[in-house]
This record gives sequence, C-alpha cells and structure tokens, in this order.
Amino acid sequence: MFAELYDRHERVVYRYAARRLGVSYADDITSETFLVAFSRRESFTGGPDARPWLLGIATTLMHKHVRQEARAWKGMLVSDLARVDVDHIEQADARLDARTIARKLGRALARLPAGDRDALLLHTFGDLDYAGISEALNIPVGTVRSRLNRARRKLRAAIAVVDEDKEENHGRTFAPAPSAD
Repeated sequence: MFAELYDRHERVVYRYAARRLGVSYADDITSETFLVAFSRRESFTGGPDARPWLLGIATTLMHKHVRQEARAWKGMLVSDLARVDVDHIEQADARLDARTIARKLGRALARLPAGDRDALLLHTFGDLDYAGISEALNIPVGTVRSRLNRARRKLRAAIAVVDEDKEENHGRTFAPAPSAD
C-alpha cells in the first residue's frame, strides 16, 4: 500500500521541492517527506489523493531550509538568463529587464509571510487547487483565498515598480544635463 503511494507521488513531491529549493535539496526533502509520511501513515485521513497531505509534509520540512529558498529565488531566473547569447541591443535590454524583474520578484517572494508564500507555491508548483492547499496547510479555504490574493498583490506591486522605473527613465540612469548658464 505505502509503496504504491510512493510510486504514485514521489515525482510530484520531488518536482515541488526542486522548484522551491533547487535540485540539490530535492532528494533530501523527498526522502524526508516519505519517511515522515510512513511514520504517520496511520494518521492519514485524507481521500484518494494523498498529494495535499504529502505536499503539506514537504512544505513543513522546507521551512527548515528557508535561507536556501530565499537564495534560490534571487538566483532563479538570473542563472538561466546568464546563458543567453546577446547579439543585439534589444536582447541585451530585455535581458537586463528580466534580471531586474527576477531580482525584485525574488526579494518580494522572500519577504512574503511564510503562510502566503506556502499557499502560492503549493498552487504554482504543487498544482494544488484551493481545497488541496487548505488540506495541505490545515487551514480554511477562505484563508487560502486571502493568502493567495495577498501574495499575488504583493508580487504584482514588486513588478509594477520595475515597470514604473523603466517608463520614467527607459531603464537607464542619466547624468543631469549641463546647465546653459
């Protein structure tokens, strides 16, 4: 029975952990998740889908790795963008804009309260619906809605600041023009 649970959900737990903390921690989190799940298998009262229960365990374990997660968010897109070959000025501008957005988004994610971040990442990376997040975090569905709304609003605001800066000075810092005295 437990072997079937492992076979069915191991890849989901691994992908979720890898997206949140990086591949280097995903194996450990996945192993720990199933170790905890096995030791608590008698207490599982969920329905046919154990995914919310397992992702809830994984989320709790990831709280031990908060600092690594914050660093992973800051470097998430930047490391991928560093491999892009820049041939044109437009591509360079887009790359700089993407780096700026990635940094701001990473900082905004790191600043989110843990509950808001967990709800958002369970929805985004764990592919859980509101009811699944509710079960995973053991909170009411209304709280899930509030947390997701708040997290999305804060992330949109972080990205909007980048857009406003870009509109004001076209993404560049200029020295003041010499006076014509």
